[in-house]
Amino acid sequence: MTDAPDSVVLVLLRRIDERTERMAQDLYDLKVPMTGVEEGLAGVNRRIDRLESRVERIERRLELSDA
Repeated sequence: MTDAPDSVVLVLLRRIDERTERMAQDLYDLKVPMTGVEEGLAGVNRRIDRLESRVERIERRLELSDA
């Protein structure tokens, strides 16, 4: 059996497959750190919410609020 040369279509399909694999890996490499960023941002938002409630309570006690 002789080795038949790959057709142009098969060569192009293999290249497309390799590029798709690399893009999928790159996307995964981006999604992992983004999850960490999103979790950190959620923590910052929770802290800001707590600070807002504390400031409102202080304003009420000092009778600085409008209500």
